[in-house]
Order: sequence, then C-alpha cells, then structure tokens
Amino acid sequence: MTSPSLALAALAAALAVPTAAQAEKTYFPARAGAPFSSAVLSGDTLYISGATDNDPATGKPPTDPKAGAKLLMDGLQRTLEKAGMKMEDLVWVQVFASDLKTYAAFNEVYRTYFKDKLPARAFIGAGSLLGNANFEIMGTAVKPKP
Repeated sequence: MTSPSLALAALAAALAVPTAAQAEKTYFPARAGAPFSSAVLSGDTLYISGATDNDPATGKPPTDPKAGAKLLMDGLQRTLEKAGMKMEDLVWVQVFASDLKTYAAFNEVYRTYFKDKLPARAFIGAGSLLGNANFEIMGTAVKPKP
C-alpha cells in the first residue's frame, strides 16, 4: 500500500507535466485559402502537413521525379526553418508516391538533405495525388533539448 503523502506527490508530479493539449501552440499558415495549417508547433514537436511537389509558379509537378523530390524537400526544409528547426530534427517522415518506380530517384535526392542520422520513414504508393503530383510528404520533428 502507498501512503497518502506518496500518492499526493505522484499526483502533483503528473499534473506538473504539460500534455499536448496544454502545450503552447504556434500555427504556420498554408497557402491562401487552404483549410489547414502547413505546420503546427506544439511544445517542442512540429507536426508538418502534407505538401506536394507541385511548382508554386505553375501549379504543376515537374516531369522529372528528381526535380520533384528536390522541390518537395526544399519546401520541407523551409517549413522546418520557419519553426527554428533543421532537417536533423525530423523524427518521422511519410512519403506518398504516385508511381513506386520513382522510389530510387526520390531516395537519391532525399539522402542529400541529411548528414548521417535519418528519420523513420514510410514510402507509400498512393496512385493519384492532388494536382497530379509525383510526391506528397508530411512529417514530425522534435526540437532538441538545449
């Protein structure tokens, strides 16, 4: 049996830890008119919405999957930088591809954005993507402790 003072101490400690619902949140806007945020920083964790490799200038994806992967990864990197984070802070990435044959081309570009430690990742064949995109990516990043 635990004593009442130990139970009260455990309860106080549990209440002192902020939950995700209690953490301060920062919302990063998506393009005008989009019904979602491009990312949400909750405490030290950044949740990054799905983004496609559609070129903002044309609204269309590049025909070369490597060019699409670069466009996608540059956008992911910019989103992280807006939140004061780096590519190394990514812990989880999910990639959707309209054609699984682009796996090797995507990986060739993807690896250039990381030094040594890679985030956990899924690469999923999705058939068609919004705007006829080649790829869509989303992820989660965590700020390192100082």
